[in-house]
Amino acid sequence: MKYAIVGAGAIGGYLGAKLSLAGEDVTFIARNKNLAAINARGFRLVLPDGSEQHAGGVRAVQDMADAGPQDVVLLTTKAHQVRDLLPGLRALFGPETMVVTMINGMPWWYFHKLGGPYDGRALSSVDPDGALAAGIETERIIGSIVYPAAELVEPGVVKLIEGNRFTLGELDGARTPRIEALAKSLMAAGFKAPVSRDIRSEIWVKLWGNVSFNPISALAHATLEDICRFPLTRELVTRMMTEARAVGEKLGVEFKISLEQRIAGAEAVGAHKTSMLVDVEHGRALELQALVGSVVELGRITGSPTPTIDAIYAVTALLAKTLADGRGRLELQPA
Repeated sequence: MKYAIVGAGAIGGYLGAKLSLAGEDVTFIARNKNLAAINARGFRLVLPDGSEQHAGGVRAVQDMADAGPQDVVLLTTKAHQVRDLLPGLRALFGPETMVVTMINGMPWWYFHKLGGPYDGRALSSVDPDGALAAGIETERIIGSIVYPAAELVEPGVVKLIEGNRFTLGELDGARTPRIEALAKSLMAAGFKAPVSRDIRSEIWVKLWGNVSFNPISALAHATLEDICRFPLTRELVTRMMTEARAVGEKLGVEFKISLEQRIAGAEAVGAHKTSMLVDVEHGRALELQALVGSVVELGRITGSPTPTIDAIYAVTALLAKTLADGRGRLELQPA
């Protein structure tokens, strides 16, 4: 398969390097130092045991038109970055191109092909003007949940912390030939790639933690271990997750693990900084709408009270605005 990796960061680098080593045709969409490093030296993957793998056969381009139509486009950017990519993204699309959304948080396509009373509804928190829905046809999309943790330690070099699972799912739950082929390709590269018939419930299990741990971590400059072991923040997480679960259940989501198990899983990760805390430390835009604002909006849609999530969203939105004022950019959309 021809793969374009849109977002040559930690997860994109991990995926692209392993796929290339398995014999797939991989092109990274990259910029600046990352672009130069990949074209000069390929992509290097540092494994948890300290050993290294080198994918010398990859290439990188800045202009997506230089890559041309692909079989698979892996979107591995931050949620708020996708909109800015739309003008060039279509150059990667052929008639059968799959677009795999490997992005944290609530996806813009959540209500597409859902069925039921909310089918086709838009999420203004993550796609306020409908540009994402208009720019990427629903028929192309494959949902995915990213479980591994990795770090881009320097241009063209990714350090894998742990994990190799990327769950996949068609939006309507079908087990199609194309998703079977995609899963087979990922598994041949050494990944676990289970195909889910209920990708939205899988999204909620990860979002369930993200909606609470990410903003609390960003506000308190605390690791997952810190949050879980401090009684007041553990109780805060519990309240937020209880509210989020009520929202999800009204949307028909089945939570297959308990709230206590989800918190215990986060605590077991240890002294790990969430992505939102890392973005705060680097003065970058926060994935606030996809991780928190979307749940606030879904609470309104389903008539579910979310007072604790609302409060944390408000103060994290102010933090995001403060960071944005320092950079002179980032528009916050109301949930």
